[in-house]
Amino acid sequence: MHIRVETYIGHSGIEMPRRFFFDRRGVEVAGNLDQWYGPSYRYFKVKGDDDNLYILRLDENRAEWDLILFQSARAEDSSPQPKAG
Repeated sequence: MHIRVETYIGHSGIEMPRRFFFDRRGVEVAGNLDQWYGPSYRYFKVKGDDDNLYILRLDENRAEWDLILFQSARAEDSSPQPKAG
């Protein structure tokens, strides 16, 4: 899913996501958890201010951003917990 991303230049001179928008919704990046590179792509694993987890991908050749993964914090909270024995 294509998204719009506002960025800032991080301490190492790399463009980093600050907030992003999809489905008429804005999400502030509360934390950058990880980042990695692919051929002509950069990936960011971020936690949103809504406590959800997102993976964003920047196509460096076209300067386009995509939402690759969304994981709801509520889904994790409601997952079955192992029983103590």
